[in-house]
Amino acid sequence: MDGELKELLERLHDKYNRPEFIEGDPISVPHRYTARADREIAGFFAATIAWGNRRAIVASGHRMMRCMDDAPADFVRNASERELAALGSYVHRTFNGGDLRDFVLALRRMEELYGGIGAFFESRYEATQSIRAVLADFRRAFFACDHAPRCEKHLSSVEKGAACKRLCMYLRWMVRRDDRGVDFGEWTRIPMSALYIPLDVHAGNMARALGLLARRQNDWRAVEEITQALRGFDAADPVRYDFSLFGAGVDGYLKE
Repeated sequence: MDGELKELLERLHDKYNRPEFIEGDPISVPHRYTARADREIAGFFAATIAWGNRRAIVASGHRMMRCMDDAPADFVRNASERELAALGSYVHRTFNGGDLRDFVLALRRMEELYGGIGAFFESRYEATQSIRAVLADFRRAFFACDHAPRCEKHLSSVEKGAACKRLCMYLRWMVRRDDRGVDFGEWTRIPMSALYIPLDVHAGNMARALGLLARRQNDWRAVEEITQALRGFDAADPVRYDFSLFGAGVDGYLKE
């Protein structure tokens, strides 16, 4: 059975981890850019709003970048009060212009204190050797500046047991590296083996159907369970099978 499952996972990975995947996925937003700082910030914002309809997420992500003059790193570093105020008209579901302004200013503070979001993640991983610890440290550091309490709901708390799907997806984008052209592999100081699967309702249902997950809740413990199971198929790069779980959903394996 394990052999058949590995064959399925590999086949779906090969089918979906390819450049054609990019256009319809939120990762298309950071793919607008070539500079690391732009990709980091565009990727973080695209991941932040990645819930709901994928087409709407992609459209909202590109619209957000236009609000930042298509120069997200420069905007985060240098936007004036007038330019920040102009973000007020932005909205994606419950993420509004006020949330966007607070997130921009939180990223600006991280740039000033740590040299950027990527530098923070890489240095904290080197210090802790634990993605879970880094996710907790990041949330604390991110919200250490003045902000409206309402925006905190847009950044999941691993310390409260959340699956942190969007942050795990963002880490996949920035850390994974292969020759397929989808993920960026910019954060080389974090090993791919340390990553965790981005878990949402669809991935959870698919993982249960494939025998990768027994836990009923889609929480951090479930993330650990699935990722540990996937390490049995590829210990060096378990999150490559995120493409497989997505692909199994698209290909209708739950309907069979």
